[in-house]
Amino acid sequence: MVRAAVPEFAGRVRERFGSYRHHVLATLRKDGAPRLTGLEADFRYGELWLGMMVGSRKVLDLRRDPRFSLHANPGPGADLSGGDIRVSGRAVEATDPQVVARYAAAVKPPEPFHLFRAELTEAVRTYVEDSYVVVESWVPGRPLRTVRRTSDDAAPRVE
Repeated sequence: MVRAAVPEFAGRVRERFGSYRHHVLATLRKDGAPRLTGLEADFRYGELWLGMMVGSRKVLDLRRDPRFSLHANPGPGADLSGGDIRVSGRAVEATDPQVVARYAAAVKPPEPFHLFRAELTEAVRTYVEDSYVVVESWVPGRPLRTVRRTSDDAAPRVE
């Protein structure tokens, strides 16, 4: 959906996630508190996939409440080449054996495993350009929103 709505932005998001395989997933515990865990995420077949070990807490969290956020691995150093990227949405467990088998054949994860397809409800990219912090954000049904600001700005500039 992001790719169809804002292809250039979606390409930057995908490229940033593709720089590293391991990222940080936020799920909700039973009591509503956040849980942060490492996760291998993969763009494949035009979608974002989340693979997890059988019996992991994040699987239980997502089965109970499918909302998640995923933060792209920032990589080494502090330059954030490509920007700081995060996406949020709902995780839908893949239960079709053919879908799971196709993914397993391509990715070769340790088996058995759980597989979730991400339905994105938000994508955000933050980066520095000249003296500005730039925040690009997308949500379904809306155009890409860009906000530029410096620490001297009384109010951010929305484009």
